[in-house]
Amino acid sequence: MRVNSQAPPKAAPVRAQYSQRRSPGPLLHYSYRFCFILIWMRKFRFLDSLTVGFVAVLLISNLVGPKICLVPWQPLSWLRISAAEFFFPLTYICGDVFTEVYGYGVSRRAIWLGFFAMAALSILGALAVWLPPAPGWNNQQAYATVFAVVPRYAMASLVAYLCGEFTNSYTLAKLKLFTGGKWLWTRTIGSTITGQAVDTAVIVVIAFVGSQSWPMLGRMILSSYLVKVAVEVVATPLTYVVVRALKRAEGVDAYDRKTNFNPFAVAEL
Repeated sequence: MRVNSQAPPKAAPVRAQYSQRRSPGPLLHYSYRFCFILIWMRKFRFLDSLTVGFVAVLLISNLVGPKICLVPWQPLSWLRISAAEFFFPLTYICGDVFTEVYGYGVSRRAIWLGFFAMAALSILGALAVWLPPAPGWNNQQAYATVFAVVPRYAMASLVAYLCGEFTNSYTLAKLKLFTGGKWLWTRTIGSTITGQAVDTAVIVVIAFVGSQSWPMLGRMILSSYLVKVAVEVVATPLTYVVVRALKRAEGVDAYDRKTNFNPFAVAEL
């Protein structure tokens, strides 16, 4: 019996035909991250209510903002302020609460939600004015007088709002790290000083340039700025109460040590 001394030929390596997995695209990746953030935020009991109130105040401010008011007190009768100044400072108090309690990432989410809500108000308001009135409805002129101003004022609000709110939140987050979480009043007032300076100058110039003289614009900027900062100072004790209550109820006290402060990084906490 002859035995073949040669080794059997080696089998050709079989290459498994695995389908190459493609990494998810950027849009899908950020969609996953954004959904994760929404699920993570659901564990907070009061965050949604605060966000809804924040957006509601923004919309109300845009509707009443075009009116310029006289302060009915003789020592301050020289002040010229927008009607929105009685409501809009509440958004900065909400922004302080968002950043102080939940962190800059949550504040960024609320800011963008408010931005898109105001943009929708501007577009839909202009569309409602453009639609022809029904026969027998004689209030088109009055309706247009109110809502025709909203698009320009809303555009000014959108630009000023983004600049001011992000300045406010960034300043508060950095001051919290600098103070080690102490002296809340330095953060609430300090962030308002910077944020409202940016917001007030931008919104007054864009909303009223051409319809008001430059001296009047200067008085409006100074008046609005002083009123906003004064409201924040007066509201500081209330802010203390709300912040402490929320920190206890939610069990969170955020410090933005490794936070990405890019305003457009909405898919990050």
